[in-house]
Amino acid sequence: MAKAKLKVGIIGTGGIAGAHLKSYRAIKDVEVVAGCDIVPGKAAKFFKDWECPDAKGFNSKEEMFKAVKLDAVSVCTYNTTHAECTVAALKQGIPVLLEKPMCVTMDEARAITAAEKKTGKFVTVGFQPRYDPNMQLIKKIVSSGELGTIYYVQTGGGRWRGMPGGTFIDKKLAGVGVLADIGCYSLDMVLYALGYPKPLTVSAMTADYLGKNKKVNPKDYKKFEVDDFSAAFIRFEGGLTVDFRTSWAMHMDTTGATIFLGSEKGLKIQPTPGHWGGAWDGTCGPITMFHDSFGIPTETPIPLPGPSSIDNFESKCRGFIEAVKTNGPAPIPTSQIIYNQAIIDGIIRSSEQKCEVKCDI
Repeated sequence: MAKAKLKVGIIGTGGIAGAHLKSYRAIKDVEVVAGCDIVPGKAAKFFKDWECPDAKGFNSKEEMFKAVKLDAVSVCTYNTTHAECTVAALKQGIPVLLEKPMCVTMDEARAITAAEKKTGKFVTVGFQPRYDPNMQLIKKIVSSGELGTIYYVQTGGGRWRGMPGGTFIDKKLAGVGVLADIGCYSLDMVLYALGYPKPLTVSAMTADYLGKNKKVNPKDYKKFEVDDFSAAFIRFEGGLTVDFRTSWAMHMDTTGATIFLGSEKGLKIQPTPGHWGGAWDGTCGPITMFHDSFGIPTETPIPLPGPSSIDNFESKCRGFIEAVKTNGPAPIPTSQIIYNQAIIDGIIRSSEQKCEVKCDI
């Protein structure tokens, strides 16, 4: 007798939901059986377009939970509804793969972690770059201790031009702009490599000059309501500082390399020309170790690993499904990502207040 497949639902059937469905289809013991969206008929059309005749579309998560028994869900909704939808699924006893960012505010983050504790179900947050071989190599180097005491990190990622539209620039739906779209990825890259140290304070600024510039953003400049650039100086326990910057659009080709300065050695991850990220977006440039050799300043190139045989996004979904089978632990737990969220929350508050603020965890 064939083993029953895990039944997965999708909350929110916008663009990113297609990547989830595609990845779940590649996992043999999984079946996407339902989805919901607050736009009437959108979920049904989503499954029709993806040729999933047996999957049922609903106009609310409540309808879906009532009609279908699910083993797992992906939450692919607007940023400002991440917490609401995740908590609702947890209360139904369903583990969650939550798209990044985890949420917008720390109150929302606390609501998610409280629901995890109360229900005994887990949430894993959608940072698929963790499965990239380049990022895993950086984690291995940094966590090995070879750099000595790491006291300063510079990181970020920026597009010369690359502003999205639609829900990404609507403050009511997105909550925040580039910071939550691609900035959270670069934060996760360095925090993951460092073992997620506790952030203490943030001094930050955000800007929307190019998003609201008719010449740069002619289609959406009147609708633009979020940040298109963000920079921050973040202090952590143990004396570590992180210099962070991220951009959807700027009059520059790059925000610079990611660097780790250690008491014994330094590490530099160069962005690939023409790409806007770092190691975290799968387009890592050269990785170089800087150190003294026989008293001489020396540069040692680090060979890059070959590409993974499985797409990073699919690996994220596979990792989630394997955790569902054992009821956890989460591959990318909220206990780590809540620090990422505290920094985002701090950047928002610091920019608004125009001063350094304490991270509220």
